[in-house]
Amino acid sequence: MVASTMDTYGRLDVAFNNAGIEATGGQLADVDPDIWDRTLKVDLTGVFYSMKAEIPAMLKNGGGSIINTSSAAGILAVANMASYVAAKHGVVGLTKAAALEYSNRGIRINAVLPGLIETPMVKETAANDPKLVETLIAMHPIGRFGQPSEIGSAVLFLASDKASYITGHSMMVDGGLSIH
Repeated sequence: MVASTMDTYGRLDVAFNNAGIEATGGQLADVDPDIWDRTLKVDLTGVFYSMKAEIPAMLKNGGGSIINTSSAAGILAVANMASYVAAKHGVVGLTKAAALEYSNRGIRINAVLPGLIETPMVKETAANDPKLVETLIAMHPIGRFGQPSEIGSAVLFLASDKASYITGHSMMVDGGLSIH
């Protein structure tokens, strides 16, 4: 991905690392080790390898902006989701460590931490379990799920020059979920 961008445009100014899977797996002692490994590989190690490729490309051009997607679960605990919570906490820590290492070299590295966003997966859950959806919405003081475009707006802000003094930040975009 980075090599293709460099070949096509000659530079990499912004990267948004937004891959992730959600894994439940039950209580910690019941989590299948394969689910644990897969979740950490996609949600945390994927961000590591992405930044490992992006940072050298950005250094060649004097800097850039990297935004990683974590989750509200990156600062909160969620029962029966130990692998997801561990991976998303890891993304927050990795973002901070990388920002500390590269901010003085012109690369700002931040994270967005979404609450529940109205995605196809959430819509499927809504169709299958309306009571659960009511419970989940009630956890968000704003009274609704977020929209993908609201995450996109936060990412665009963090990527822009308007955020030139922001680095190592974990921006909650969660409808108030983390207030509790």
